[in-house]
Amino acid sequence: MTTFAGLGLSPKLLLALEKTGFTTPTPIQLEAIPHVMAGRDLMGLAQTGTGKTAAFGLPLLHRLLDIGHPPGPRNVRALILAPTRELVAQIAEHLEGFTKGTPVRVTSVTGGASINKQTERLARGADVLVATPGRLIDLLDRRAVSLENTGYLVLDEADQMLDMGFIHALRKIARHLPHKRQTLMFSATMPKLIDELAQTYLRDPVKVAVNPPGKTADRIDQAVHFTNQGDKAKLLESYLQQHPAESALVFSRTKHGAEKLMKLLNSWGFAAGSIHGNKSQNHRERTLKEFREGTLKVLVATDVAARGIDIPIVRHVYNYDLPNVPDNYVHRIGRTARAGASGRAVAFCAPAEMEELRAIEKVTGQPLAIAGGTPHAVEPSAAPVRRPQQQRRGGGGGAKPARQGAGAGKPAAKPAPKPASAKPAARPGGSAPPRRDAKPRQSHGARG
Repeated sequence: MTTFAGLGLSPKLLLALEKTGFTTPTPIQLEAIPHVMAGRDLMGLAQTGTGKTAAFGLPLLHRLLDIGHPPGPRNVRALILAPTRELVAQIAEHLEGFTKGTPVRVTSVTGGASINKQTERLARGADVLVATPGRLIDLLDRRAVSLENTGYLVLDEADQMLDMGFIHALRKIARHLPHKRQTLMFSATMPKLIDELAQTYLRDPVKVAVNPPGKTADRIDQAVHFTNQGDKAKLLESYLQQHPAESALVFSRTKHGAEKLMKLLNSWGFAAGSIHGNKSQNHRERTLKEFREGTLKVLVATDVAARGIDIPIVRHVYNYDLPNVPDNYVHRIGRTARAGASGRAVAFCAPAEMEELRAIEKVTGQPLAIAGGTPHAVEPSAAPVRRPQQQRRGGGGGAKPARQGAGAGKPAAKPAPKPASAKPAARPGGSAPPRRDAKPRQSHGARG
């Protein structure tokens, strides 16, 4: 069984697939589609770029085509949750391509866009709603949408949703869903929290796995260039000058760093843009469109672009800053070598990033080839690399280093008495010590 027709999909979907250029199912599609069409809950473990959208989208659309009448006002038949605005937009775009010429209605909602316009669209109901968790909760609170008749739930990039602090939002959304439903969960990694989430949301699920975690695409030529932090900008310039006509994606750890680097590249004559959590949704969409069309040759981004961004023209990925979470390296470089093409990924490693490099090589199971420079000695003060479940990101920006408690598990030494006129010592970066009586902030996680 190596064709979409052999999977038993609707002739209308097969025609749409032919028009959009989909010819041969990917491994995750071959594994997942028959189980989803049979009505089974499913846990899929697969990296980005393996065709997960079609793996869950095609069988859901096949089942929705059989209903024959529109959904009621504000009602949703199938709900797909994704962690970032960019991924929501991409999923919706693919599904709309599959449903051309059919009565199936696909709607998407994310933060950063007019909630009033989204409310108006949902008033007619939706066969498929693709949403970020934060914006969906806003709409549920306004009673602008009802999930009581939703028969299908898809959690895409579930591990990233947990990393971004969406666990409480997912629990709140689940209370609005009927108990009798089909649930599909897809994740690139399988930390303990994902397994617990699967046990909570899925009933007797089928498990399918392709491209085990840490495996990078075979067509990506990977290398590391050792340099000092202050020399990275000029090093990036030299690499970009080697392929001025080809598109490059550059990853920065922070929103501020991404914006500063983009402006510097523009001042040097490169056609560069940036996307990160401080950009409006309209700006992010416009920048991605210009990059996809080739108007922009360089895109500087935080990890908001590490997953789900499918731009086949990307030939080069530069990790300007190494990620704090080693699994994100796999997702970042997966933005190249798509659709059967080849690509190159170069990591810039400063002395303070040697621990991050070691963690990346441990996850991928292979040392990176040295493109330049000499390996640095590991700094004794290097902070431990965080695992995904320790990370909480907001708004799609770069991750902040976790504060490490000194002498964990041991009583702190009693400080020497200070003169009455002495002021509290300033903390690194100029921030004041936290108040012990401060109440923790509660939120639904990063707003989509």
